[in-house]
Amino acid sequence: MTTWQELTRTDEAMTPEHRARLVEAGVDPDRLDALAWRRLDGPLPSWWNDLGNALYAAPGAMLPDRVVELLTTFYFHDALIVVGGPMEHLTSLLVGGDGATVFLDERVILTAGEIYCGPRSSVVLHGPVVATRSPVIDARNGGSIVAAGDQLWAAGVYIATDDMHRLEDAATGERINPFGATIRLGHHVWLCRESVVSGHVEIGDHVCVGLRAVVRGQKVPANVVVAGSPARVVREGTTWSFDDTP
Repeated sequence: MTTWQELTRTDEAMTPEHRARLVEAGVDPDRLDALAWRRLDGPLPSWWNDLGNALYAAPGAMLPDRVVELLTTFYFHDALIVVGGPMEHLTSLLVGGDGATVFLDERVILTAGEIYCGPRSSVVLHGPVVATRSPVIDARNGGSIVAAGDQLWAAGVYIATDDMHRLEDAATGERINPFGATIRLGHHVWLCRESVVSGHVEIGDHVCVGLRAVVRGQKVPANVVVAGSPARVVREGTTWSFDDTP
């Protein structure tokens, strides 16, 4: 089993091609320029480099050994994994196919978190992100999830581009649930306990998504509170604070 400590931080900086790919996936170029990314090598499986995969890390970044082991269990091509800080609380990071892109900025804390990134899909989390317990982040079928900085996610948050199975009209055979959706979370978003974000979604800045709310296939404006299933605006002209003060 390969451990994070066994991986070698090389002198290879991030290539222009990989940088451009990250920017295209939604990574803020300023965040890429803020850290000294270096490619990791070492006792990775022989197929890792042969199949064009790349793992970059900033100084002080890490993945738990169990996550590294699971990450290298299945063959895939052209995956790009970028880790900006210590992810000691992450439970799993699974790549489900070729061309996956994952960017985890510094100050991203996913307590007991699970990330899945499918073929040609992308997960981009700008820091700071604080997920208090068991978030699930799932991008598949060419879909993408991009979160701006200053996120607070309570326990049991579920963010998924797709439903993992096909739902279709019985008469026409047309697919009616999302496939390869795009999710964008703006700056300073609070996802309350067990909230769900799925399908094509855009959430504006300074938004609070209420307890067990379901935001699905919706555009949520900035400075509102949404609640319910499906979510609806219940208060406008709001923001929120990490401070629990009167």
